[in-house]
Amino acid sequence: MSNSSSMGNDKKNNNPKIILTGDRPTGRLHLGHYVGSLKRRVELQNSGEFDKIFIMIADAQALTDNADNPEKVRQNIIEVALDYLSCGLDPSKTNIFIQSQIPQLTELTFYYMNLVTVSRLQRNPTVKAEIQLRNFETSIPVGFFTYPISQAADITAFKATTVPVGEDQEPMIEQTREIVRKFNSVYGDTLVEPEILLPDNKVCMRLPGTDGKAKMSKSLGNCIYLADTPEDVKKKVMGMYTDPDHIRIEDPGKIEGNCVFTYLDALSTPEDFKEFLPDYNNLDELKEHYQRGGLGDVKVKKFLNNVIQKELEPIRARRHEFEKDIPEVYNILKKGTEEAYKVAQQTLDEVKASMKINYFDDTELIKHQAEKYSEQ
Repeated sequence: MSNSSSMGNDKKNNNPKIILTGDRPTGRLHLGHYVGSLKRRVELQNSGEFDKIFIMIADAQALTDNADNPEKVRQNIIEVALDYLSCGLDPSKTNIFIQSQIPQLTELTFYYMNLVTVSRLQRNPTVKAEIQLRNFETSIPVGFFTYPISQAADITAFKATTVPVGEDQEPMIEQTREIVRKFNSVYGDTLVEPEILLPDNKVCMRLPGTDGKAKMSKSLGNCIYLADTPEDVKKKVMGMYTDPDHIRIEDPGKIEGNCVFTYLDALSTPEDFKEFLPDYNNLDELKEHYQRGGLGDVKVKKFLNNVIQKELEPIRARRHEFEKDIPEVYNILKKGTEEAYKVAQQTLDEVKASMKINYFDDTELIKHQAEKYSEQ
């Protein structure tokens, strides 16, 4: 992925740097979303390196496996929007929009479906994993099965050059790149090939659940939500999975698979140690003591709780302010969606022109056929 200096060079060369990313509105966003992508989005927004940023609330995508429960999706639009705004996404710098209100995405998906085989979709490891997780197997909805194609429509509609997501989305971005290359080779250079931007911190790529499971997931109930109260956060942290063999304080403890230390890897800073745990200079010293023995889980969990509370406190405060004016939050979404609509329409017009299915705008076609039939 380009570093910031090369991004700056791209801007000087008049190649617009555009971000597209988003989340499914199936519940409030959690710490996994925050360290995996949200925090980075805010940093990218404030970096000044990008010409446009589009953040999508992917409600249509959420319906692919919630078709029988649209109310769940409908109610969570506002939750995700509040989480976005409270994390620091700024509507004056970032377009936040609702996917289902951009019909051009559906049309692009329809055209892209002709460029992808069923076997290629079946090989997508992200789709495979999600099918297993949801126990779909042979009863998989077609909409869910083809969502790598609709995701390609989302990305290409806004000519995104950069897609900041977790590593689990890499196969999806590769699918998009394949579609772009296939479209451009068949119809001419029209679409932009995106690059994935992974989190800097390897730990941030996939924060485990509080129960030690591989993924923080709303459905598994192992999440710390950005909107959780201080009491809820503390309760969840104190109940977190650690080393099951670390029974007595004097016992040596394991770091690997111990999600308390994984969270500290992702979130703690040297300043946190100065503020909350001055007996240690940094995380390495804390780990070394834990592995040697003589350090209890409760002490480490209390430190983690302080670290998380410090990170979430300003987010909670901003959320509380936005909650006071929900109609204004919807107004922000409406404005962002109107801007997204215009951009997607421009791309769709270009796609249809390349595919030669813009019949009413194709004056040459009409003129040629008029001449052809006038000669008969």
